[in-house]
Amino acid sequence: MTTTNDRPESGVDPKLLEILVCPQTKGPLEFDAAKQELISRKAKLAYPIRDGIPIMLPEEARKLD
Repeated sequence: MTTTNDRPESGVDPKLLEILVCPQTKGPLEFDAAKQELISRKAKLAYPIRDGIPIMLPEEARKLD
């Protein structure tokens, strides 16, 4: 079974990453491929990506130093 899609090996659709914003600040997010997280510098939070799905809940986010 071969599938063709636009997802890179990270499993996250790049078009989705372009439109997502931090739910708290409405600011931009940075994709950290190594940690599979979306980083909000302004909110100082890192939102996890699980099975290719960004979990955009502040209570699920990791606080950054």
